[in-house]
Parts: sequence; C-alpha cells; structure tokens
Amino acid sequence: MATTVSFTVESPRGPRTVSVAYERSGSGEPLLLLHGIGHHRQAWDPVIPVLALERDVIAVDLPGFGASPGLPDDVAYDLTTVAPLLGTFCEAIGVDRPHVAGNSLGGLLALELGREKLVRSVTALSPAGFWTDPERRYAFGTLRAMRLAAESMPLPLIERLSRTAAGRTVLTSTIYARPGRRSPEAAVSETLALRRAAGFHRTLTAGRNIRFSDNVPGLPVTIAWGGHDRLLLRRQGVRAKHTVPGARLVRLPGCGHVPMNDDPALVARVILDTSR
Repeated sequence: MATTVSFTVESPRGPRTVSVAYERSGSGEPLLLLHGIGHHRQAWDPVIPVLALERDVIAVDLPGFGASPGLPDDVAYDLTTVAPLLGTFCEAIGVDRPHVAGNSLGGLLALELGREKLVRSVTALSPAGFWTDPERRYAFGTLRAMRLAAESMPLPLIERLSRTAAGRTVLTSTIYARPGRRSPEAAVSETLALRRAAGFHRTLTAGRNIRFSDNVPGLPVTIAWGGHDRLLLRRQGVRAKHTVPGARLVRLPGCGHVPMNDDPALVARVILDTSR
C-alpha cells in the first residue's frame, strides 16, 4: 500500500504544495527507485524482493504518474524542477543522499540527482536525454501512440488481452522484450496508469529540448541498456558513456526498454553492485 507525503516547493507565484506517493520496504542503505514516463512505481515490483534483502527500498510514483497527483500549474515538469523536488521529497521522509536507480525518464532524473550530488550512487537503465533530434522525435511519437492506444481501448478489451501472452504482447511489447512474462494484472494496471497519467503531456513538452550533457564525477555511476530496447535505441548508451566517461556501461542481453521484468535477477544485481 502506498504512503503519500506532502511538502512545499517554490514556484514563480510562491510556495506550492506537492504530494508524492511511495512504497518502502526492506532494510539497509536507502535506495530510491524512479520509473519512466507513463509508468508507475509497480514497474519495479519484479526486482524489489531481491533489492529489499539488502536495501531500504523507496519506490516512488513521480508527480503526475501512478498515485501521485500532478504538479500545480505553475510548477514545471522540467529537469531542473523535478530533480530538486525529489531531493525535497527525500528530506521529507527522513532520507539523506540515497542511492538511486531510474529507468528512462527516471534514469535521466537519477543522473541529474547525481550531478547535483543529492545521491550516493546512480544506476540509470536506458536513461532519456542521450538522443539525437530524430531519435527523440521517434521516441516521443511512439509514446504518444501508446498513450492514444491506452486511451482508446475499453477496459474489457484491455482485460481480455491481458489474459494471454499474445495479448500482453499487443499491450506491452514496445517496452518489454519478453511481454509474455508480465502478469495479466500488471499489464492491465500499467495500461491504465499510462491512460490516466496527468503529467504525461507536460513531461513530453518539457523534454523536447532536454539533452544530458554533463559529467557526473565523484560517485559510482552505471548506465545499463537493454539489447532489445525498441524505444531508446541502444547506441544511445555509447553516447551516454562518452558524456559520463567514468560510468560503467553495461549491456542487458534479452531486455527491452523496461528491463526489470525481462530479467529481474540481472537488473537487481547491476543495481546492488553499483550501490555497494
């Protein structure tokens, strides 16, 4: 069950209240988990049981996604707003400089948290922000098509598709290399999460001019890329390594854009190795 914490952030029109939903489990050093655009904290469910054996795991619904309400109209969804907001969230729950692992949008945010020295280590799984303009347009167009499909399908159809491996392939093959491994319940809930995500369009708008171009010195960084990533193509991992030369670049064979479900053991090991 999610817990929600509220805190104050600054906006051009003065202080605003932001609420973030999260789940916490396990013990050890704190580990913050950040999902991608249109997803929710449950994206991490396949790896949390392993991570929680060694870490105090905090899986977050980013503002405007999952159970977290959208940001106020005068609070931007851009990188320089949301990353410090996550730092404030950590303060609000009594966590100082956690390790962080993020996927896609969450990977970009994780790297920004590392650049700002708000975390102890960074694991970025297929992070956004290392694209060319054509690659970004392709990714954003694909995401918009996924959102439109999620909005247009009646719930009974989503539920019917979720009951078979072939149907789950229809629902989720853009982000998973092995969509048949996703449970029917998870396939339904994440399709609905994409449909209901209040922050979806504002996040895409904020991301049009985003490129991560800074190094992240002074802390352990791993950048990992699925060998079958169909959304952010794996050559972007090479660019990420050039941008963050001290990072360890890891290939995730047999994994798609959201690798946590495709190979939970491998992804958990990569995160734990980075956060030693």
